[in-house]
Amino acid sequence: MQNDGIWLSILEYSQLKDISISTVRRYIKANRVKFKKENGKFIIFMNKENYIRYKSNNDEESEILAHKLKIQELELKNKALQLENDELKMLVQIYENTQSQTDLPELPVLI
Repeated sequence: MQNDGIWLSILEYSQLKDISISTVRRYIKANRVKFKKENGKFIIFMNKENYIRYKSNNDEESEILAHKLKIQELELKNKALQLENDELKMLVQIYENTQSQTDLPELPVLI
């Protein structure tokens, strides 16, 4: 029997293996995983090699997902800045055109 490993809660195991909690409970019921009950809660054994393999895969996937989310955020900010820049260009163009026109009436002086 291999004792070199780690005991995980149902939630930790489901997150690590990327499966639902109900699936983990089915695994327990069907004796597909090594488990024990501690303080009224099930904990599941995972050997060290599998834990490291799953953990490193999840870390890589998490890092990739974080980068994808950052890219999306930056793309949205870029689009908003482009729109703002276009609006400012339009305002400058309108201002320059009105400055060059001499037939505009004078603005009234407010007292």
